[in-house]
Amino acid sequence: MFNRKKAIKGPKEDNLLAYLFIGPYLILFVIFILLPVLMAAALAFTDFNSIERPRFIGFDNFIQMFSGDIVLVRHVIPNTLRFALIVGPIGYALQFLMAWLILKIPRILRRGYTMAIYSSSLTGGAMMAVVWVVAFSGDRYGYLNNFLIWLGAITGPLDWTQRETSLMVIMIFVTLWSSMGIGFLSLQAGMFSVDPQLYEAGVIDGISNGIQEVWYITIPAMKPQMLFAAVMAMVGTLRAGGIGVELSGMNPTPRYAGQLFQNHIDDFGFIRMELGYATALTFAMLATMLVVNRVVFKLLGKKEDE
Repeated sequence: MFNRKKAIKGPKEDNLLAYLFIGPYLILFVIFILLPVLMAAALAFTDFNSIERPRFIGFDNFIQMFSGDIVLVRHVIPNTLRFALIVGPIGYALQFLMAWLILKIPRILRRGYTMAIYSSSLTGGAMMAVVWVVAFSGDRYGYLNNFLIWLGAITGPLDWTQRETSLMVIMIFVTLWSSMGIGFLSLQAGMFSVDPQLYEAGVIDGISNGIQEVWYITIPAMKPQMLFAAVMAMVGTLRAGGIGVELSGMNPTPRYAGQLFQNHIDDFGFIRMELGYATALTFAMLATMLVVNRVVFKLLGKKEDE
């Protein structure tokens, strides 16, 4: 005779076992991710200076963001967009180019070249202190000043990281130099995973040069890796900010020339101690990242990934 209770006992036990396995992760997720996000969301609607009790002010922080924060509207948003639209696509293209060039060299040399290129992202902070700050130093012993004076291009040293016209250019250059990070490794892994028989079949079908090979075979075969690298590149540039402070030695940067969104958040959160407004700025940056992710998924992702 069919026993309904016995028949449904198995799936319930399986579900209980599954919950036991994912239980530790769920607990940690709630404690360290969900609760902090919810608390931050509540803090964005308050006036809080880290000492006094938070005071609820409604949407005043978000109204202040776009109607009263002149620095944000005139400097931070244009600087961040300029920085992201230059560094993101160019850095992504450089990552793809370097990964493709390494694919073309003999196998015995690939590991050494990969490590040499990837090391720029690992030693970014150390190189910033040892090389780039010295290279663009404002005295005559700075590498750039010394070289230009020797050439006769300038008569005296220039303080490059304090000049409004040069700080952003230096930030873009240094960021591109250190952009060969996890996205570069992802693209390289994608290229190495392409079936060599596809290239042989492409030659038979009429592909005659490397550009056609990349366009018709390599890129379609590594869409997931390209999507991941693109998201990492754009999100990384949107949340950048430390580089301008490290180069100039101050936050805000001189005349807000290198002030990015992350700098603005740090300024209000850790210098002015206006934590409620800093949290509102953080959620605005998060919303921007979500929009960028959707655009990247539309361009490079599959329909089931959206």
